[in-house]
Amino acid sequence: MIRNIYLLVLSIIWLSMITGCSQNDYSDLEAFIHSSGEGLQGKIDPLPEVIPYKSFTYQAFDIPSPFVPRKNNQVQALTSEIQPDLNRRKEFLESYPLENLSMVGSLQQKDMIFAVIKSPDGALYRVKVGNYLGSNFGKINHISESEIKLSEIVQDGVNEWIERTSVLTLKN
Repeated sequence: MIRNIYLLVLSIIWLSMITGCSQNDYSDLEAFIHSSGEGLQGKIDPLPEVIPYKSFTYQAFDIPSPFVPRKNNQVQALTSEIQPDLNRRKEFLESYPLENLSMVGSLQQKDMIFAVIKSPDGALYRVKVGNYLGSNFGKINHISESEIKLSEIVQDGVNEWIERTSVLTLKN
């Protein structure tokens, strides 16, 4: 019984809310739409002026190409004498690039000085003047307590062999 009364009161409230919202007079809304749209006109910018294409004729055929290597004849004569000994049996430390090797110490026995080299795998090797290091045919020329000086034979940009000096310093 109480439930029926409750549903009846709820239905009356709901019906009164719906009837309050059902007006058919939209004159104020229509007036707002007309007043807000007055004076609005779209404006389209004019098309940009088309500039005709002017073709370009390349006439610098006599200038040397930057993509072809240039070599001085004097340099070629000097570097043609340098060749690595490809028939020589490679030493173990030549299988590593010079950047991956490090000098960790030096030893002296009588008149001969040796350098201690650490390879990337952590092994220690003793080398002397005349031994080879690195993957660029690097021959040890001088060993001191703090560095190793060696000459490497590498190819330049036009496949000519050149000699360069490298230094491997003592790591702390």
